[in-house]
Amino acid sequence: MSVRSFTELSLLEPIQRAVQKKGYETPTPIQAQAIPHLLEGRDLLGIAQTGTGKTAAFALPMIQHLSSKGQPALKNAPRALILTPTRELAAQIGQSFKDYGTFLKVRHAVIYGGVGQQPQVDALRRGVDVLIATPGRLLDLMQQRHISLQALEIFVLDEADRMLDMGFIHDVKRVIAAIPKKRQTLFFSATMPPEISKLADSILTNPVKVEVTPPATTVERIEQRVLFVDKGNKTALLTELLKDQAIERSLVFTRTKHGANRVAEQLKKKGIEAEAIHGNKSQSARERALAGFKAGKVRVLVATDIAARGIDVPGITHVINFDLPNVPESYVHRIGRTARAGKGGFAISFCDHEERAYLRDIERVTRQKVPVIEDHPFRSSNNRPAEAKPQPASRPPPPNRHRQSRFRPRQSAGHG
Repeated sequence: MSVRSFTELSLLEPIQRAVQKKGYETPTPIQAQAIPHLLEGRDLLGIAQTGTGKTAAFALPMIQHLSSKGQPALKNAPRALILTPTRELAAQIGQSFKDYGTFLKVRHAVIYGGVGQQPQVDALRRGVDVLIATPGRLLDLMQQRHISLQALEIFVLDEADRMLDMGFIHDVKRVIAAIPKKRQTLFFSATMPPEISKLADSILTNPVKVEVTPPATTVERIEQRVLFVDKGNKTALLTELLKDQAIERSLVFTRTKHGANRVAEQLKKKGIEAEAIHGNKSQSARERALAGFKAGKVRVLVATDIAARGIDVPGITHVINFDLPNVPESYVHRIGRTARAGKGGFAISFCDHEERAYLRDIERVTRQKVPVIEDHPFRSSNNRPAEAKPQPASRPPPPNRHRQSRFRPRQSAGHG
């Protein structure tokens, strides 16, 4: 029987109250499947992407377990560790623990690199139950003896495949070597390449396997469109599209850091609130850009793939692929930033002549053709349909006179 409400899960009343305060009603599939097993102390292999509700799936039972023991938080010795690949994701998980633990005394701290370590050291000294960390800073503080993992009861490895992609897998193995053998382990990954599968087998004991939203179906709730355009006209096309007020909050992907900066600057010159986020930006600059985007002060966030990993901002109405990714799975991860929590979403891709092969690969992986929008003022001469009248790419775009937006997502009913 499917779980229709959080009240059907055996969660403590203060946790139920926190969930209600967040406005959650129906658990997502991963929450409904994982929470009962985690409350029993089972190990878990979760094959799921960010946006499926996996943070609540592990955080709610973790808070319940730690609060039910009634132990005071230990100085420099967390009882639960969540290892995650990016600073942004670590901060978001920290916010989730703050929200879900509103009515209980479970203390958490978030540690990551790129910022001064002293406030993090002070937080550890005051005592934490749950530590959310990126691998590099965690190992630094362990080496300086600011952290002991000997009291650890629960270990969560989040986005394991991203750890591999970003070159953190050896750091992860060093952390695993330092934690107690007797523990509850939760392992999450969107994909299971051989090395990740081998790692999961080595650290999990008789795990429950929960698999939700396989890559080929994540795109079903998202309306996708592709616009063929010459490379030099992409910025002009983006500016034209953004005249449509249905594009309320958009995440724009570029292939390079330089490209992200250039697009953001050009949009600003046109009076469009935009910020770039990528690996060369300081942590404070990234946090400012993300905060502005979440608050609605920044309408367009321009990002590279690595910088966008872990960004889970509610209310992204549109994902725009300024550059198509050369790895088709990246397309699925990118467009999954919209259509969260049961809402509709829109993904718009620009495709120049050199990117046609990337588009074919994407359509093969998603097992669907992406519909083409042909009637736009910057159609590529290489892709213009035979019946279309010639139209110079340099011709200025017509005024924005859409009676009804072509880019307004359909709304899906219900949460998750």
